[in-house]
Amino acid sequence: MTLEIALTLGLLVAAIALFISNRFPPEVVALILLATLLLSGLVPVEKGLRGFSNDAVITIAAMFVLSEGLQRTGVIGWLARGLEWLARRAAWLAVIALLLVTAFLSAFVNNTAVVALFIPLTLALSETARQSPSRLLLPLSYASMLGGVCTLIGTSTNLIVNGVAVQRGIEPLGMFEFAPLGLIFTGAGLVYLLTIGMRLIPDRRPAADPADAYRLSAYITEVKLTERSKAIGKRLMDADFVRELGLEVLDIWRDGLRLLPLPDRILQAGDLLRVRCNLERLQRLEGAYGLKLVANAPAHATDEPPLLVELVLTPSSSLVGQTLRSSRFRNRFGATVLALRHRQEMALEQFADIPLQAGDAIVVQIERERLQELLRLPDFILVSQVEAARPRPVKALLAGLIMAGVVLVASMGWYPTAVAALVGALAMVLTGCLKPDEAVQAIDWRLLVMLGAMLGLGTAMETTGAARWLTVNLLSALGGLGPIVVLAGFYLLTSLLTEVMSNNATAVLMAALAIEVAAALGVDARPFLFAVAYAASASFMTPIGYQTNTMVFGVGQYQFSDFVRVGLPLNLLFWVLATLLIPRFWAF
Repeated sequence: MTLEIALTLGLLVAAIALFISNRFPPEVVALILLATLLLSGLVPVEKGLRGFSNDAVITIAAMFVLSEGLQRTGVIGWLARGLEWLARRAAWLAVIALLLVTAFLSAFVNNTAVVALFIPLTLALSETARQSPSRLLLPLSYASMLGGVCTLIGTSTNLIVNGVAVQRGIEPLGMFEFAPLGLIFTGAGLVYLLTIGMRLIPDRRPAADPADAYRLSAYITEVKLTERSKAIGKRLMDADFVRELGLEVLDIWRDGLRLLPLPDRILQAGDLLRVRCNLERLQRLEGAYGLKLVANAPAHATDEPPLLVELVLTPSSSLVGQTLRSSRFRNRFGATVLALRHRQEMALEQFADIPLQAGDAIVVQIERERLQELLRLPDFILVSQVEAARPRPVKALLAGLIMAGVVLVASMGWYPTAVAALVGALAMVLTGCLKPDEAVQAIDWRLLVMLGAMLGLGTAMETTGAARWLTVNLLSALGGLGPIVVLAGFYLLTSLLTEVMSNNATAVLMAALAIEVAAALGVDARPFLFAVAYAASASFMTPIGYQTNTMVFGVGQYQFSDFVRVGLPLNLLFWVLATLLIPRFWAF
């Protein structure tokens, strides 16, 4: 082993450890790795930066724009309304249709967009079917992954594997070359979910309504300021029940009008306060502080009462790593956070200093106008059934035709997939299906940065000989057992890595290694590349391995063990199917 190989492998191990630890965002880890490789001279500058212009990076960026165009124009929403109509007539048939539609859409549209749109529908459907939302949200995430393995553009990992293959001079993977085995995976996965998987999921979330699901009624109540209160004539921040009990005032109603609970607001007798507190503090309010509990509060005189909605932090949210206090959430977004679902714990109070993570679910009270402003940001996914944006039905047909044209051109090989996707994304903007700023916001720039940087690692492993060294040692252990055993080991290793670190980073690393292994065995690299693509796209065992799992984690109020219980049998099933069937579709 040379010094260059040792340094490259050491950096690889360090990067994997940082990916798993979640101490830094994946794109930061990838940039640290790339910068170290460039500064150390392990990879030439022109080769190290070449990853940012890779076909896969360009195609993924364009696919984000195409998916946003379908969503903004209402194409996906039209399908969602059809499922709602079916749910009112046959609830369980609608559940089956939901999974099938999710899988179909995810074969062509960014699956995070599909899941984001269908989460509210799934909550409503669970109420109609009289099922816990937890029973349906996890299958929704899994169905989106199943559909993604059916086409080249179905998931970013497929595009990454294709990009690495093209970079190494291998014939590009076809648009529908994934479909024959992908459809087998999808069929087997859906049958498993509908027969066994849903029964393995406990009823974690009791109801679809945010107030009921987070048990807010026990913590939020309304009290009236009586003449006996010492707080009359004082500022809200100086009120004894605020200073001594830490009572949080959410609203102030005076003469039928809602007032913002500003710290300098002067309190008056008869004010109706909507407050949040625990039961122990609630019992002390009436006696010592001159507050009277209002059992049945009257309807407030307002045409547009504040909304109670549930939001999920996206993996690309700027709030990840911050707290509600440090981010000045209330002032920044004009919303009051009532409850937080952080990983496996629910917090109804004293959560202002909890560091937020992707997938955390929050219940907020917000004005409708401010909600529209908030949802224009890439930080949140709306979970509650509230109309978030007006669709553009006039452009819906046009957007659908543009997407169909991209698929047709790429599948027929008339132009490379990157060119077809780029022209399609441009057409979405030029035809008015998307506004330019919407197209820019739709792109996950963090993902693109991470991919470009990670492709530099693949180049370093090739130029330093680290990939060759790993290949020799891997084949010394498994090579004598034949290419099928090596393929099985490759799939299993990729599957395990993608559960604990970024699936896209795993795809970059394992695709480059797959080409080296195939060359050393003297066989075609295609079977190994498809093994990497399928395994990196099938992350069922953890809530952090795939973005859609992260999205439903907080909403479904799952525990980490739920993913292991449901996902482990599915991972093993796919491993067996891949080992047996990949050599039949792509001969060595």
